[in-house]
Order: sequence, then C-alpha cells, then structure tokens
Amino acid sequence: MKVTLLAYTPEPEKTVAAAAKLCYSPSDIDTVLDGLTEEKTAAFLDRLSDYGHESPIEHASFTFGIEGVSRSLLAQITRHRIASYSVQSQRYVSENNFAFVIPPEIEAIPQAKEEFLQAMDDCQRHYNRLSEILAQKHAQTLLEQGKDEKTAAFAARKQANEDARFVLPNACDTKMICTFNARSLKNFFAHRCCNRAQWEIRALATEMLRLVKGVAPHLFAHAGPPCLNGSCPEGKMSCGKTAQVRELFAHLEERK
Repeated sequence: MKVTLLAYTPEPEKTVAAAAKLCYSPSDIDTVLDGLTEEKTAAFLDRLSDYGHESPIEHASFTFGIEGVSRSLLAQITRHRIASYSVQSQRYVSENNFAFVIPPEIEAIPQAKEEFLQAMDDCQRHYNRLSEILAQKHAQTLLEQGKDEKTAAFAARKQANEDARFVLPNACDTKMICTFNARSLKNFFAHRCCNRAQWEIRALATEMLRLVKGVAPHLFAHAGPPCLNGSCPEGKMSCGKTAQVRELFAHLEERK
C-alpha cells in the first residue's frame, strides 16, 4: 500500500479559523483573515472542538493518491459518500497481468498462501481466455459493420474487458484518487481507525491520518478512533485494547 497526500487547501487551519471567526464576530470578508496568528488560529480550532461546531471544518479539503490496495477495500471506502473518488477502470485498463493483495493471515500460512496464489493464477487464466474469445467476437462484428481492422481491434479489446473482468477477484489491485473535506475525514477516521475495522482499510485510514496531522495538527488533534477521547462505544464488541490504541495514536506522527 502506498498513500500520498497529493493536495490540500492552502493554510487549511487558517481557512477553517476564518470561517469560524466569521460565525462568531462582526468581521467582514475583507478583514476576516486579519489577526489570525498561529496562536489565534489554534485557539479558534480548539473552541470549535469544545463547542462541537463542525461545519467550518468542511472548508478544508484533502486529496490522496492511493495504490496497492484491493477492490475489497474500494467497496468499503466508497461507502463514505461525502467524498470524491476517481478509480482506475477495469473496463478501460486491461488486467492481463493483474497485481493483487494477499491478506496477512493467508500470507502467514504456507498452505493457505499456496491455495491463494493458485486461485489468482486461475483467475488470470480465465480472464485472459475470456478476453481473447470476446475480443475476437467483437472484432468480427465491428469489421462486418465497416470498421477498419485497427479501429475494430482496439474497440473490441475494450468491449472484451467489460465482461471478462467479472472473473477478477476482490484481491485485485486498484488505484484511486480521493478527496475528503476535514469533517468527512474525521468521521472516516472515527470508523476506520478503530481496531474493529477490517485490517486493510484500518491501515489506510491510519496512514491518511498521519499525513493530514503533518499539515494540520490542530485540526486533527482529536481525530482517530472514539476511544482516544473517551470510553469505547463498541460495548461488548470492544477490542479491549484502549491503552494500546491510545499509545499508538499518541506517537502516530513518528511513524514512517
């Protein structure tokens, strides 16, 4: 997995502080940024957190490049609907030699890993064969419709991908660019940094949090699983490791 913070709102904390200041003071637009020193910006952000006033933090957005993750993760992350996603298409990009993610529990057991790798090989073989069969059929149809050979072959390959991809596994590697505003990110972190989240998306969320804390530390000072700021809300389903979780996230920015 590789996660890159591609772009974010310039001076995100100051932008959020300006929005908050406008809500609580007689400032006008021309002067709303005046006097927003680093200390005053931090104070505004702390006040927002104390008040539970979250709408101003929606004015800061963060864009991530994500690769080396599975289609299984894609199904989970897109449940977070207040975000924008651009994902590498299996219709337009051929998977002639697809990469895949191996779950750690399978990686750790030689017999399980061997079975898994065989399944990946089988999927690849079926995909390649289906692609070839479908491409030949579509090319012939397009030629009969008067397309030249080069155009027919190119279009046929894209059409073949559309149906051949149905045999590809959840483990299949994908890439995406996604953009969240800070409020949506905090919600994402609350759900996906928790120990009860699935291992892959938990690793992704934790790395995303590490990256944004590097550029907006006050904004995300209390971000992460709910047990960082109170008791675990999972009840009987709790992982029971609150102390360890708090220790991990207390030193998150030291991780590389």
